[in-house]
Amino acid sequence: MNLGCTYSLFPKKIRNTKMKTSEKSIAEKLLKVKAVKLQPNNPFVWASGWNSPIYCDNRKTLSYPSIRNYIKVELVRTIINLYPDVEVIAGVATGAIAQGALVADELGLPFIYVRSSPKDHGLENLIEGDLKPKQKVVIIEDLISTGGSSLKAVEAIRKDGSEVLGMVAIFTYGFTIAEDKFKNAKVKLTALSNYDAVLSEALATNYINEKDMETLKEWRQNPSVWKK
Repeated sequence: MNLGCTYSLFPKKIRNTKMKTSEKSIAEKLLKVKAVKLQPNNPFVWASGWNSPIYCDNRKTLSYPSIRNYIKVELVRTIINLYPDVEVIAGVATGAIAQGALVADELGLPFIYVRSSPKDHGLENLIEGDLKPKQKVVIIEDLISTGGSSLKAVEAIRKDGSEVLGMVAIFTYGFTIAEDKFKNAKVKLTALSNYDAVLSEALATNYINEKDMETLKEWRQNPSVWKK
C-alpha cells in the first residue's frame, strides 16, 4: 500500500506541521502528565530489580486527548516518511496496543498485536489478529529499555512468515545494550523522544538541577549496577 495518498487526506493542520518529530515537544508532554517521572534522590526499583532514577509509563498519555492525538500524529508521520509500503500495523502488548490501534485507524490499515507469551487457553495465540504470510509490518512500541521484549515481537512476526520493516517507539532510554540488540537483529528503530531530550527539558523547566543531571547521566552509563 502506498501511503502517499493517505497522507494527502490528513487534515490541513496535520499536513502543515513540520515533518521532523520534535523530541523536545514529546519530552515536554511526557513530563507534563507524569508519564515520565524523575527521582534521582529517591530511586524507583524496576521489575528487573534495577534501581532507577527514572520511571516511564506512556500509557498515561492515553488519558489526555490532545497529547494522545499528538503522539498518534507523530507516529503516523514517521511511518509515512520511512515505510510507505507498510501493510499492517502491530502493537506490542500491552503498552502499545492502544496507540498502535489508533495509528492503524488513522492510516486505514489492519492492526494486530503481539503478546509477551501465548495464551494458555483456546487457540494459544501469540499474535492476535489476522496476519497473512509475507505482509509488510511496522511495529509500534511505547518504550524501549533493554530491547528484549520488543525484539520478541519482531521474532514472532518473522516466524509467522511476515516482514518487519521497522519499529517506531514513543520513547527510548538509549541504552547501548538495546542499540546493539536491534543492530544484531537487523531491525531499524526510530523513537519519537529519548532520555537525553527528557533530561534537557527537565533541566530547562527546573524539574531537576545540575547535580541531579550528573546523577541521571551516571545512571545510564551502567544502570544494572547503579545505586544511589
